[in-house]
Amino acid sequence: MQDIAIVLAVNAGVILALFVLAWAACVAMRDCTPVDSLWGAGMGVVAISTFLQTGGGTERRLVLTVICVAWALRLAGYLLWRWRDHGPDRRYVRMMDKAKVERGWGYGYAAFRLVFLLQMPLLWLVCLPVQLGQIAAEPAQLGWIGWAGAGLAVFGLIFESLGDWQLVRFRKDPANAGLILDRGLWRYTRHPNYFGDACVWFGLWLVAAETTPGLFAIVGPAYLVFTLTRWSGMPTVEGRMQRRKPGYEDYKRRTSPFIPWPPKPAEPV
Repeated sequence: MQDIAIVLAVNAGVILALFVLAWAACVAMRDCTPVDSLWGAGMGVVAISTFLQTGGGTERRLVLTVICVAWALRLAGYLLWRWRDHGPDRRYVRMMDKAKVERGWGYGYAAFRLVFLLQMPLLWLVCLPVQLGQIAAEPAQLGWIGWAGAGLAVFGLIFESLGDWQLVRFRKDPANAGLILDRGLWRYTRHPNYFGDACVWFGLWLVAAETTPGLFAIVGPAYLVFTLTRWSGMPTVEGRMQRRKPGYEDYKRRTSPFIPWPPKPAEPV
């Protein structure tokens, strides 16, 4: 248990250092949007940190680290591109403006208190499968549950990548202005990116769950799904879409919210 505590504490320190540096950069730019990219990149850093602390080398540690780093690079790269392409996230702009007007907070304090301070422990929590799954030396090789988890994680990575690619292509076409993407993966789920994320992290948990410490890491992906479906994910996105897209209510009625499923038939006119 001492080794577990040390590894988790070191990783918490790594996350703190990353977020403090990112906070300073965001305050200098007066834009908190890059923190979303740090959410992905930070998990990759934690996976590598754990791999180095535990000595690496085993099949389980390699699989957990490689999949997590691949997921982190994909997500961080996509969110950085989106920031550079779309500009500051309106959520953070409104949040900072509201904190200044209603509470009199300066930008740096508001950014740390409302954005960075919250995301640091959540990143550490969600990333528990790749931390606890690497700590146990045995069993070093993956069993059938571990390989099934690795397959699920790779499937989720491909699924969310394809969903994001389809969305980017759709938005780049001027002919789709004001329309709702209801083709490709978006025909079967309103949130293929969130579903893919859930598959990745439940898959990584299955890889970790063949070890005793990793079994308890279920809290990480469980919290992630709660966040995506009940807190800052789907409720925020769908509220915004319903205000801006007149046809979104019909799309919402026809299309599965999370788990991909054949759409319901359109209502007769």
